[in-house]
Amino acid sequence: MKQVLTALVFFPLTALFAQNTDSSSYYLKKGLEEKEAKRYQVASQYFKEAIQQDPASAVAYLENGYANLEMRRMDEAKLNFTRVYELDPTNDNAIRELVELNYNYRHYQKAIELAEKCKSCPNADRVIALSYYHLEDYPGAAKKIQEILLKDPNNAELTYTLAKCNWEMGYEEKAIPYYAKAVQLDENRPGWFFELGILYYNNNRFKEAVAAFSKAAEKGYVQSNDFNENLGFACLYSGEYDRGEKLLLEIYRRRPGDKDILRDMAQAYYDVKMYDKALEFCQQLLEADKNDAKALYQAGMCFQKKGQTQRGQQMCDKAIEMDPSLGKLRQKKMTMGL
Repeated sequence: MKQVLTALVFFPLTALFAQNTDSSSYYLKKGLEEKEAKRYQVASQYFKEAIQQDPASAVAYLENGYANLEMRRMDEAKLNFTRVYELDPTNDNAIRELVELNYNYRHYQKAIELAEKCKSCPNADRVIALSYYHLEDYPGAAKKIQEILLKDPNNAELTYTLAKCNWEMGYEEKAIPYYAKAVQLDENRPGWFFELGILYYNNNRFKEAVAAFSKAAEKGYVQSNDFNENLGFACLYSGEYDRGEKLLLEIYRRRPGDKDILRDMAQAYYDVKMYDKALEFCQQLLEADKNDAKALYQAGMCFQKKGQTQRGQQMCDKAIEMDPSLGKLRQKKMTMGL
């Protein structure tokens, strides 16, 4: 008797499952027709019906994901592709879409995990490299980028990113050639020229810094006060005194309370051994504040370099009396043989 009851129960359940599968196939077919006709909203509704009839239909989830991508509904697309991946972890179509979506959502660790599994992703290595970069794993990113550049040496974006990795790792000199190549490959990146200019400046390559800053401005980089300050000092140190001074004095006009502009100009002229020019800016500082010990000390150093040793030493001694912390500066300069 039990066997008869079991058979009676089993038969209608099997029939119901077959009926649902047929219905799911019907709605899936209708959805594909609407998707082919680019009626994505209607197609998505049919795919949802197919899923309702057969919750294990990976194909219906996948096609609904594609339809949502076309409608720029990224959240829904991601949910559908994720469901496909849960149903079938080997589905490369779903993995490929999830790699891009997770990267765009800044889920970089997940993007790396999926990209390493994707067999059909043409840009899997790129996603992995850039994800490492965004996760601030610069050695990992640099290693991966170098592998890619062996096959695609003219990739401007990755060349630039490799330059950034080296800069972030503290290898400024190593970064410079990659920056130089990046701006050669793509000349329409003003920000890249500016960063290259900063690197040249930091490494005392001032003429090259001026050229890079000038190129950044030519390509549309915003010439803010900070930008012109960098360019101005690069000009001073590279011998373009009139241009540099004009830029820096305009900044001082805009920021009249920023005495460090004048102080740094005095130091720049001191560094290039133009002691009379350095003294001009020390004098301006002392006229603004007669108790400016730093300016007095700078002036004293200039007089010593001009051969007026006693006068200069007296000024430095007076400055140290006014600000004892300057004694450390004297000790440092003596140690450096200045």
